Amino acid sequence: MRGIVNGRIITVDNVLVGKVILFEKKIIDIIDEDCLEQYKRQNSVKYIDIIDAKGNYVSPGFIDIHIHGAGGCDTMDGSIEGLTIISRTLSKSGVTSFLPTTMTMEKEKIYKALEVIKNAKGREIGGARVLGAHLEGPFINEAYKGAQSEKFIVEPSFEFIEEYLDVIKIVTLAPEKDKDHKFIKQLKESSDIVISMGHTNAEYEEAEEAISEGVTHATHIFNAMSPLNHRKPGAVGAIFNSNVSCEIIADTIHVHPGIFKLLIKIKGKEKIVLITDSMRAGAMKEGIYDLGGQDVDVKNNSARLKDGTLAGSILSLDIAIINILEHTKLTISEVIAMVTLNPAKVLHLENSKGTLEKGKDADITIFDEKATVYVTIVGGENVFETSF
Repeated sequence: MRGIVNGRIITVDNVLVGKVILFEKKIIDIIDEDCLEQYKRQNSVKYIDIIDAKGNYVSPGFIDIHIHGAGGCDTMDGSIEGLTIISRTLSKSGVTSFLPTTMTMEKEKIYKALEVIKNAKGREIGGARVLGAHLEGPFINEAYKGAQSEKFIVEPSFEFIEEYLDVIKIVTLAPEKDKDHKFIKQLKESSDIVISMGHTNAEYEEAEEAISEGVTHATHIFNAMSPLNHRKPGAVGAIFNSNVSCEIIADTIHVHPGIFKLLIKIKGKEKIVLITDSMRAGAMKEGIYDLGGQDVDVKNNSARLKDGTLAGSILSLDIAIINILEHTKLTISEVIAMVTLNPAKVLHLENSKGTLEKGKDADITIFDEKATVYVTIVGGENVFETSF
């Protein structure tokens, strides 16, 4: 048995002090620190491996549901070695689980990436745990392709993904490319895959209808989608007028920080998920990198194609947390929910992840007020630790 003492434990609506978290692979209990010896006697526990949090925050592990790469590797490299490096790199920023995210490329490369993700899913690979895949493309609109390759864009097809229903957790698509919403309807009937609207040029009415048919999520809201206009509300307007959850890249580059407060007012903090959309240059030095077969210039905290188009990000979730805290009036508990409970709910994993409650997975992150991560625990075991 292990335990964490002297921490400020972040719950859904509070921060607890004077408590100890007891855990193995799952969280066993949260009790008063001064009752620890009594607990040991009553439960015949001879030894507890204690971690002293030294007054720092103790949080559920962060979940990144949209990330292409980090540490010099990319999901589309299609290798377990690459996923391992991404996993270990993410753990340094407090991430305990993630969805490796694909891109619009050749079908064979997408399948290769999905096979690797399938083999890595649920396995111990040295860092954050792979939960499944986020299929971003190839079912997108060329008008809002962003850094995706137009050459490999195809219409939504259930047959395209049928062999991978057990590994794909989110599918991003442009609903206007799905004739009669056949794909959306079939996917909703055949799986519990989350259908997300993104890279879309949908009119308001098209987006609204897609939501009524089964779209429940929005991929990096504002970016790569038809914008809000008072005469043409577009995809953003439909998202605002619905109950769908939405991702946001809170690096202050993809979205102006003033929009953070606006989005919270409109959607509510419970419907917002912080993501990184990080590419292989995440946690790396400035320079030229590859994304989906295209050169990306990484400098000044952004990643761009030669024409200036944003190409993912080099954001990490610990920095996203600080950006939201600095530019809104949300509490630490409310912001942490955006990287823990909210993404867990999107993936229908709130019964096992997202909060520090008895019986849930012992995925835990210890960090300070600047979001500097000191310890990351996955399934009860340290996968990253550094000096306090």
